[in-house]
Amino acid sequence: MGTATITAMGTVMNDRTAHLVRLLSWLSPAFPVGAFAYSHGLERAVHDGLIEDRSTLVDWLTTIIQAGSGWNDAVLLAQAWRLTSRGESCADIAELAEAMAGTRERHRETTLQGEAFAQAVAHWTGEPPEPMPYAVAIGRVAARHGIGLENALAGFLHAFTANLIQAAIRLVPLGQRDGVLALAAFEPVILATARRASLAMLDDLGAYTLMSDIVSMRHETQYSRIFRS
Repeated sequence: MGTATITAMGTVMNDRTAHLVRLLSWLSPAFPVGAFAYSHGLERAVHDGLIEDRSTLVDWLTTIIQAGSGWNDAVLLAQAWRLTSRGESCADIAELAEAMAGTRERHRETTLQGEAFAQAVAHWTGEPPEPMPYAVAIGRVAARHGIGLENALAGFLHAFTANLIQAAIRLVPLGQRDGVLALAAFEPVILATARRASLAMLDDLGAYTLMSDIVSMRHETQYSRIFRS
């Protein structure tokens, strides 16, 4: 193998590593989007006895990721990534993402996190912040920085899942051991959903998680609560 080939391979590996580190930074719990303040309706589901242990938590989140708001956000992220890769505007997909937020709290969750993400990620882009729903913002920036679609989807779904597991540790409550076991159980779900979403188009949008929307609406008027959604 020639020196030029080795150098080229090293450059590709370095680029991939840089992209990975950047994606980890953007989706880290330390990134200032305020994800820790949102439970995506989980708080009300625990209050109503729908989630009471690790098993019911895994079932609940698996459905959301595979056939609920998690899935829809993944499809929207993928479409934003494709549009940006082609040099097209994400304005229409951002508007659709807002319209698909089924409750007031879901709308605030996606728009406020998207706005915070746009402000924080400007340190990498050097561009004025352009607020848009969270999943759309991630897809757009990932494409602009050469991050692969499937990697961006897997990272987004992992961050979404990990954040809700952390919320459940406080709410159910679960121990750290059960939290780690739940996170391990989601690895194949995250990978399969990221793969499926990377091939999906807008016609694949849709959900059958009505109870998740109902608890989100109930959470709006819950008397005592920890989380914003």
